[in-house]
Amino acid sequence: MTAIIGILTVLLILAVIDVLIMLVSKIIRVIEGKEKSEADDEAPVSEKAEAKETSTAVNVTASGAKVTAPMPGTLLSVDCSVGQAVKAGETLMILEAMKMENEIVAPCDGVIGQLLVSKGSKVNTDDVLAVI
Repeated sequence: MTAIIGILTVLLILAVIDVLIMLVSKIIRVIEGKEKSEADDEAPVSEKAEAKETSTAVNVTASGAKVTAPMPGTLLSVDCSVGQAVKAGETLMILEAMKMENEIVAPCDGVIGQLLVSKGSKVNTDDVLAVI
């Protein structure tokens, strides 16, 4: 019985650490986002940077349901392709975070319109992975 309580305590501590890491990474991204926007106001943007921002904006603003990363990690597998019909709850990808494998599932029925990542991609919380 003591061993079970010890194991449960360790699992609880690991879960709390995982949540704290996610929160800290989100705070860092928010801070970096503010710093970038302030720098953009002060410094001129090169044509190359403008082209890069335009292509990113097109990918992110595509119509449809966006499949986003729930936490930072590495994609172990991408089990879907552009044009593939999917059903709500169907596993699209496997994301490894904190040595745990997390299923990324389709939020709704539809067809994969865009796939913005591939196997081995490193992603951050709320990155758009695919558009359905």
